[in-house]
Formats: sequence, structure tokens, C-alpha cells
Amino acid sequence: MRCPICGALDTQVRDSRPSEDHTAIRRRRSCAECGARFTTFERVQLRELTIIKRSGRRVPFDREKLRRSIEIATRKRSIGEDRIEQLVSEIVRKLEISNESEIPSEIVGCHVMEGLKALDGVAYVRYASVYRDFSEAKDFHRVLGELDSAAFVRASDEK
Repeated sequence: MRCPICGALDTQVRDSRPSEDHTAIRRRRSCAECGARFTTFERVQLRELTIIKRSGRRVPFDREKLRRSIEIATRKRSIGEDRIEQLVSEIVRKLEISNESEIPSEIVGCHVMEGLKALDGVAYVRYASVYRDFSEAKDFHRVLGELDSAAFVRASDEK
């Protein structure tokens, strides 16, 4: 593993342990050249995934892009990094076990919306406004109605 500070190839693993959600191995490393310490993560990848955009263009799946979009939706909300990582891992797992190597972007968006709806209503509305390309206030009313009906169903299930 190349050192991200000095670029040296001689780095050593100091400590390895599973991540909190047990979907990755967290490794603490140190560089023999500059002494820098850094962390890497090793994940299982079942297959190479390709996302088919609405335009028909095909792009490689990017876990970090998925994470960034969820982080933007949850910005300034009281949602921990571990919960965001858990949601990203759940979505990636769903995509990988679908037995499809080419996945329409709409499927990814639906998984994100489903996860955000259960996680945080405000983040759900934020994501929906971009994903569904809201152009009028009534678009927000429709999504808020969906959210209210989902909350009503959850509340009645808990009784």
C-alpha cells in the first residue's frame, strides 16, 4: 500500500479489526519512510457493478458517490457517520445480491429514498427534491403526504 503522505511503497499494517458493521476490515498502517499513520478499509466486492444512467450512459458504480449523496441529504441532521455508513452498506449489499451487473440508476435512487425515509424525514425530502427534480411547491406537498402516510402506518403498526 502506497503512503498517502510521501508516496513510499513500504508501509506496514499495525492493527487489523472488523469495522463496526462487519462489512469491511479496518487496517491501521504506518509508513517506514516518513512515519505517517493512516487507515485503510478492505471490503468484499461480489461483482463489478455498472450503473445505467437515465441518458443510457453506463458508468462504474461508485460507493463514495453514493455516500456523498446521502451525506448531502443528511447534512446538519443529527445522524451519525456510522448510521450513514450502515445505510450505504445496506444499499450496496442489495445491489450486489440482485444478480445483475448492470443496474438502472432509478433502482439505486429508490433504495436511497427507501433508506432515508426510514432514517430521517427531512433528509428524505431533501433527496427526493433533487432525485425527482422538483419544480413546484406542490411537488414538496406530495412527498410530505407520502411521508405523513408512512409515519401513520408505522405508528399504527407499533400499537
